[in-house]
Amino acid sequence: MTFYRTTRLMLSGVAFLSLAGSAFALDGQDLLKKINAAYTMQGGTLAADGIDVNDKTVTLKNASFKPNNGDALPIGEITLSGVEQNDDGGYYIEEATFPDINTTNDGATLTVSELALGGVSIPADAKGEGLSSMMLYETARSGPLKVVQNGAELFSIGGTEMNLTLREDESGFDFDGTFKGLKADLGKATDPQSKEAIEKLALQQVNGDITMKGGWDMAPGTIDVSEFAFDFSNVGKLNLAFKINGYTLAFMKSMQEAAQQAEANQNKEQAQQAFGLAMLGLLQQLSFESAQIRFDDASITKRALDYAGSQQGMSGQQMADSLKAMAPIMLAQLNIPELQNAVSAAVNTFLDDPKSLTVDAAPAKPVPFPMIMGAAMGAPNTLPQVLGVKVSAND
Repeated sequence: MTFYRTTRLMLSGVAFLSLAGSAFALDGQDLLKKINAAYTMQGGTLAADGIDVNDKTVTLKNASFKPNNGDALPIGEITLSGVEQNDDGGYYIEEATFPDINTTNDGATLTVSELALGGVSIPADAKGEGLSSMMLYETARSGPLKVVQNGAELFSIGGTEMNLTLREDESGFDFDGTFKGLKADLGKATDPQSKEAIEKLALQQVNGDITMKGGWDMAPGTIDVSEFAFDFSNVGKLNLAFKINGYTLAFMKSMQEAAQQAEANQNKEQAQQAFGLAMLGLLQQLSFESAQIRFDDASITKRALDYAGSQQGMSGQQMADSLKAMAPIMLAQLNIPELQNAVSAAVNTFLDDPKSLTVDAAPAKPVPFPMIMGAAMGAPNTLPQVLGVKVSAND
């Protein structure tokens, strides 16, 4: 009797666990539906011929992505692993992996491997408010990217990585990204003039990295990009930085809604006009705080002067002296007396000893975008003063 009682208890337990497993199994269709609810707000729809669910892994079979205003793009099999449903009905995906890309167009073949997103949050309600309504990822990465034509590699990237980190107090995000090991083979240029310029500038093989770093403070809508750098060996490093205010969640939602309304309007001319007016209205909310463009030379300037001089029958030094003489004349035509002397001095310093050239814009207080647009259209010569522009060299 004890044996039969124990057996019945075991079978009952198995049945209960089976029913519980069915009750708490992931709903692949619901997951895809909520992904699309968020994607539609951001510009497209994800489709799949089939959805397989195995424990915490969801596989989208023969998936494709259709932009809101374009043709569907085939993707293949997408694997979502470590999937969990949140208490509010949203989802968290530990990792989403995508098939490798291998496509040929006009004789050039593009290949990309190891495509993946990590820490993906899918909102329960994409039309809600706050962070809980946004589809976010923590990491995005890819392996090598290559462009090959006629058996020769024209361009490649060793790998890419983007990181998005939510601050502990949830006041905003910090982000960074890298495009590592960029290589471009310019030595195969066939145009004689281009080929000569590439050889004189020693740009047959271009190697470098692109890096980005910044943050977003959501309440005031402050986007602060401190680094967006293009750093190439034997060329130099160009870094762009800027800071604007007013890019809030509400602003972003309004932009998305305006874009959706424009796409839904069958009269494209009318849609473009309406979208343009909507954007002009939204720009009222943005203000400019600062910006910087800086170039650190790594020998390209001297080669450029030598090449430009050779085209004019003079040496690189003579070309530099000619540019220094022409700079004040050209600047005088712009009618910017406050900046003219500073620019001339910076150009002279840089051409004499090319190290760095920096353009800073830092007004005393944030400047509304409409004021900048008004100055640009009505009195462009006042823009340097409005934006607090300064130019320096070798600092």
